[in-house]
Parts: sequence; structure tokens; C-alpha cells
Amino acid sequence: MQSEKLSPFWQSYLASLPADFPIPAEPYPASYFGDSAALAHELGELVAAGIKGGTTGLLKGYEADQEPLPVAGTREIVTEFDGTPLCVIEIMDVEIKPFREVDARFAYAEGEGDRSLAYWREAHIQFFTRECAGYGWEFNEEMLVVCSRFRKVFPE
Repeated sequence: MQSEKLSPFWQSYLASLPADFPIPAEPYPASYFGDSAALAHELGELVAAGIKGGTTGLLKGYEADQEPLPVAGTREIVTEFDGTPLCVIEIMDVEIKPFREVDARFAYAEGEGDRSLAYWREAHIQFFTRECAGYGWEFNEEMLVVCSRFRKVFPE
């Protein structure tokens, strides 16, 4: 998702770094959260506000789309659905586990709804059921998910 909107934003981010900070390599990753413009906006705003500090994706989805898994230490631009940049995050850690093993601490870190595990499970079962249907799969709680924790690093 490289666009004319992203390059100036990335350059502003780079200009904000201390002179001795190692400059992240380009091309820089950029993506939105969710599967619609409304959800991307809602989740992007939570990230930009520093509330959302985690995300979960189906491992099988990453594999089917031949998308690289998130890597700790990587920085990326979070965007709106249309590619408008919102902020830069740094991936702090990544863990792969069955959906059923995601705990309340991670659900809270995701920062969605009331931040409870019950809310997280309901929202993610709905989301992953939609995602699986698009691939012709059936969601189940044994499916492996990629749980990434991150922190917003720009703008401060």
C-alpha cells in the first residue's frame, strides 16, 4: 500500500527520530486493521489514541495470502482503509497460539469494546467467521492465531 500519502508521512516520522537512531529500511510496511472502511477507521483511531496495543490475525490467512508474519522490532504505518496514514507503530512481540488460548491480558491490550475477554472473543469469532467464509473455510477455536503487541511511536 505505497501511495503518495505515505511517503511524506514516513519522511516526517524519520525527521522526528534522534540523529543517532538507526533509520528503518524502506519500503516501509503500511496497513489498516479490519475488513471495512468503518472498522479500519474505528480501530485506527484506537491505535492513534494509544488505546489499541495489539492485534490478532489467522495464521492460515497469512499463509493463504502469502503475507509475511509480523516481526518484533518492525515499524509500520497504520492507515485508514483508503491509505491515509494515521500513525507509526513498533511491533513489540508476536506469539502464535490456538484462538481458544488467547487470554484476558491480550484481549485488554487489543483495546476494543469494553476490553474484556468476552467482548474480544465475540468480536473476533464474528470477524474470523467472515474471513474464513471468504476463503471457503469454517472457523473453529483450535485455529492458530498470530497475536501481535505493538506501541504507537509517532506522532507522540
